[in-house]
Amino acid sequence: MSTSEKFQSVFVALAAVLGLGAGLLWPLGEVAGFLVLPLLMVMLAAVFTQVDAGQVRQARGARKVVAASLVLNFVFTPLFAWALGAGLLGGSPDLRIGLLLLLVTPCTDWYLVFTGLARGHMGVAAAVLPVNLVLQLVLLPVYVLLLGGEAAMVDTGTLVEAVLLVLVVPLLIALLMRSVTRRWKGERWREERVMPVASASVLPLLYAAVFAMFAWQARAVTAHLGDLAVLLLPLGLFFLVMPLVAVATGRLLRLPAEQGVTLTMTSVARNSPVALAVAVAAFPDRPLIAVALVVGPLVELPVLAVLSQVVRVRGSRPATDTRH
Repeated sequence: MSTSEKFQSVFVALAAVLGLGAGLLWPLGEVAGFLVLPLLMVMLAAVFTQVDAGQVRQARGARKVVAASLVLNFVFTPLFAWALGAGLLGGSPDLRIGLLLLLVTPCTDWYLVFTGLARGHMGVAAAVLPVNLVLQLVLLPVYVLLLGGEAAMVDTGTLVEAVLLVLVVPLLIALLMRSVTRRWKGERWREERVMPVASASVLPLLYAAVFAMFAWQARAVTAHLGDLAVLLLPLGLFFLVMPLVAVATGRLLRLPAEQGVTLTMTSVARNSPVALAVAVAAFPDRPLIAVALVVGPLVELPVLAVLSQVVRVRGSRPATDTRH
């Protein structure tokens, strides 16, 4: 795990503070605003380049953990997110939508890092990743329109266009890049040259996007600091309850220890970069929604770091096959 990954939450917070200061000191708003979405789309293309759809085959030997992760991520979590928003953020529609966007998008990147740290089943973790990605593409507009209620205030066409722009375009670029590099230079060259570059570029692009976001919306952030602080309670409850639910589910299903760890990490980790990109594209005139999504990783990443040690499989190495 690199230094950047180890201190990711610190760097996200630093990027936010620096962007906030720059936006208050200099008139960067308009320029920074144009940079946010392109930075996020390039970052997602780099993330998707690392996803191998062939990994789905590994899920065949671990159907119980895959089924459990789908139920927790795409049934339980959306309903829980709606309840948290309705119960604790009823008077703040933008924060409700920001919370909903964050919590209904299971992670497709850094949860692998924390699963490895916890000595979870890496084969199953990798197999779940493309499944989570595809279901996000299909279900995200549905969740926002059904669970967002009047707070969403966006037509179906706008939301679908945003998802297509932010998720499908980077995904198609990533698939094209994988195909071209494989045919041009071969599988080994792609794995040795392209994948490390794609992996190394994700976090710097995320930090740049966060910097640009806060520079763009510096005055909106300072005007709503109290509102953003309100998010800490529902976020805290989510990151407290979900690990308990995931661990209990793993024990109920009698999953092997490594698969139980994988289920916990994929159920807790959220895909804030994807949610942020969709928010910027679908709600350009409601900056508090996007700004709210930056608060998520500041809470999530320290939780994942601690959780990876709490649920760590002792005296074992990360599993890579699915024969249990």
